[in-house]
Amino acid sequence: MSEEMRVLEKAYVVADQDAVHFMGPAVPPVLSTPALVMWMELTSRENIGPLLGPGEDSVGVHVEIKHLAATPVGMSVRVVSRLTGVEGRAFSFEFEAFDAVEKIAEGTHRRSSVPVAKFASRVESKKEKAANAG
Repeated sequence: MSEEMRVLEKAYVVADQDAVHFMGPAVPPVLSTPALVMWMELTSRENIGPLLGPGEDSVGVHVEIKHLAATPVGMSVRVVSRLTGVEGRAFSFEFEAFDAVEKIAEGTHRRSSVPVAKFASRVESKKEKAANAG
């Protein structure tokens, strides 16, 4: 299978902490868009893990999503990540998500590979600058 043909499917179960509750007691809690984005990112990250070198990981750099349908707490969601392109350190994906009844989301995602040690150093440097600024 070529790099551009990699597909990974993962299943998640909507828990209360993944749901929105802002519509009041008449509406059951449903999967939030931020939780859905996280699942798509986690699935895509795992999809390209075998393509990364030693000491590398990936970070999300772009997400475009259409959240098409509500999914209640307790229902399973299947996320499908398809790697559609690789350009240097950049990885492009298309993804879809389905609950037991219907397609609930679709979109695109881009990730970039990063050296973990360099990334960690940059984050520590930023924390130090912020601590010294205040």
